[in-house]
Parts: sequence; C-alpha cells; structure tokens
Amino acid sequence: MDVLTVREAVRRHVEDGQNLYLAGFTHLIPFAFGHEIIRQGRRHLTLSRATPDLLYDQMIAAGVADRVVFSYAGNPGIGLLQAFRRAVQAGEVEVEEYSHFELIARLEAGAAGLPFWPLRALDNDLTRLRARPRVKSPYGDEDVAVVPPLCPDVTLLHAHCADEDGNVYAWGLLGEVREAALAARKVLVSVEEIRPAGSLRNQRDHLVLPGFRVESISVEPWAAHPSYVQDVYDRDQDFYLEWDRISRDPAATSAWLERFVYDIVDRAAYLSLWPPERLSRLREAARIGVQ
Repeated sequence: MDVLTVREAVRRHVEDGQNLYLAGFTHLIPFAFGHEIIRQGRRHLTLSRATPDLLYDQMIAAGVADRVVFSYAGNPGIGLLQAFRRAVQAGEVEVEEYSHFELIARLEAGAAGLPFWPLRALDNDLTRLRARPRVKSPYGDEDVAVVPPLCPDVTLLHAHCADEDGNVYAWGLLGEVREAALAARKVLVSVEEIRPAGSLRNQRDHLVLPGFRVESISVEPWAAHPSYVQDVYDRDQDFYLEWDRISRDPAATSAWLERFVYDIVDRAAYLSLWPPERLSRLREAARIGVQ
C-alpha cells in the first residue's frame, strides 16, 4: 500500500478505456478523484455506479466516458442529470441500466469470483427492454435468471480515515462501497486523515476494507464535497440546487468545469474557491447531533 497524492494515484493507476467505479452512497462520494480524472484528460472510460449523481454528470460533461453502467441516475432530491441526459440523447454515451438488486448482484459475483449470480426477481420495465439470460437449476427443473459479474478495473472511494497499515474505516450510509471495492482489480482510497497503526482496533465494526486490498491511500480532507462525510462536514445542498441550474446550460457547465477543475492544480486550490464561511457552516452542521 502506497501513500500518494490524488494526482499521483490517478496518474499511476487510472488509464484510458478502463471500467471505473467511483463509490459512495449519498455521502463519501470521491469528487477529488473524479475531478483529477477529468483534469488528467482520461478518455473512453466505462463509469459504473449504482447511483450516478453530480460527479458522473460532471465527468460525462467533460467527455471522459463512452459508457455508463448504472441502476439509478439523478440529482438526488432535485431532478435529472442534465449533462448525462444530453449525452445519452445525442448518442455520445452508451448506457447499460439495471435494477439496484441486479447491479449489486453483479458486484457480489465479481467479489466472489463467480461466473454469474442467480436472481429470483419479477420481470419489470427493464427486463422488457433487455431480457435477462437464464440457466437451468442443477437442483431442479427451474430456469433461473442470472447476471454477469461486474469487476471494475479500479474502484475509487473516500472514507473517514485509514491507519498506517492501509485499513480503511468509515461509518454512516455505506451502500455498496464494500462490494464495489472487493469486486475491483485495484482500489484507490482518499481519506480525511491517516491514524497510527493499531489505533483503530476498537473500531472494527467500522472497518470497510483491509489494507492488503488497498493499492494506495491519499490524505485529502474535503475530498467528498459537495457530498458529505458524516460527522465531519454536511452535504452542500445549495450546490446541488446550483448544479441543476448550471448543468441545464452547456456553456455554463463548461465554464464551471474550467474554473473548478481545469484551471486549478489540486483539491486545496478547489477549496480556496469556496467562501470560508460556507465551508465552516457545513462543518458546523455536521456536528449537530454528534454526541
């Protein structure tokens, strides 16, 4: 396990044409990694994720992706992903859509090293568009629907902290973070902080990933903004509303990317563009209710 900057981790391990999974479920979304991938000009990526939201909208607007594998896409609580919608309608991005259950089953198959995962699920609108393959059960006469494994080339995630041995810890809503990490060939992690080896042994219930499965750790406070890190900083709801307005206009979207991604060198420069009182408000809001 290497300790690298986000820039160096992306430079070493993210290549054109890969299948990437930028994990996180409402919080702990690795925006710093996504912005660095845009900044380094990666192309022809497959972006996989159960719930693409603003980060994937920004990456698609920047032209990094040819394909998106997903089970829900939207600006949570606001509406559509406008850049994603334009790209799909223009035929610039191919989509492969699953139900949540199907996509998580694909990750489970990938994590377990299995050739497929059986499903017992009712047909739905998605299956009417794309029929599921079926296999005959070896234990009876039933035909069972199956999905193939999903094994990202790289899963990138953000977490609360890691220790010096690379063990990764997080709490709150984790969604499919662990499955996406265990299914991947490589895992890159950004964290708010690194703590001494052994200092988190009494936090085993928050252990997300053991160090031997981690390729690199990057210390990057605020790497999840505008999403949140529970107990550290709150969700920047104002920006989610702002992005809906910005992303409706391709010129405004490009201008935002120029200012907040292309024209800066790293996350520290990104944070300097936000009013300190706004960041302080988000940090204070996260402390409300913390015992």
